[in-house]
Amino acid sequence: MNLKTTFTITLAILFFNFSSAQEKPKSADEVLKNACEQAKSENKNVIIMFHASWCGWCKKMDASMNDASTKELFNKNYVIAHLVVLESATKKHLENNGAEALLNKYGGERQGIPYFLIFNSDGNLLADSKMVKNEFVLKGQGNNIGCPGTIEEVAAFNYKLKETSNLNEEELTIISERFKLNNSN
Repeated sequence: MNLKTTFTITLAILFFNFSSAQEKPKSADEVLKNACEQAKSENKNVIIMFHASWCGWCKKMDASMNDASTKELFNKNYVIAHLVVLESATKKHLENNGAEALLNKYGGERQGIPYFLIFNSDGNLLADSKMVKNEFVLKGQGNNIGCPGTIEEVAAFNYKLKETSNLNEEELTIISERFKLNNSN
């Protein structure tokens, strides 16, 4: 191979790698559609998690859901997809087009992140990230649960999981115990 051919191949590889790294994230509609299709084929529901690269609580939420004690419990009941919102000006390219509109459509405007929505496989909303008044949670109604850590937040989160999954009491307790660790971190 001559020098000109080697140089041309090297430029082509660099261009391909650069253009692949610069791909736009999928739109919110596409992410939700793909998650619902997967959920339908696996007989699960969908959790859409709104987050941003700068958000420490978003990272805690992901760590809690991916912990060795909880990961399989979530994976057997949900298809989990992330949408990037509220990025800083220098990281706007990370955001999913339409994600903020979807967040606002389902009451997440000015609620902070992480914020989650739970859909069935047909794309119908089953639950959102707001605290609810129910037998477990009597205060904080209407506020974003975010990444659960307090007793009230964990109870509200578990209530939503119980209503939207096949998780049993023992499994919900495992999830509760893991998420309670977020209050001490």
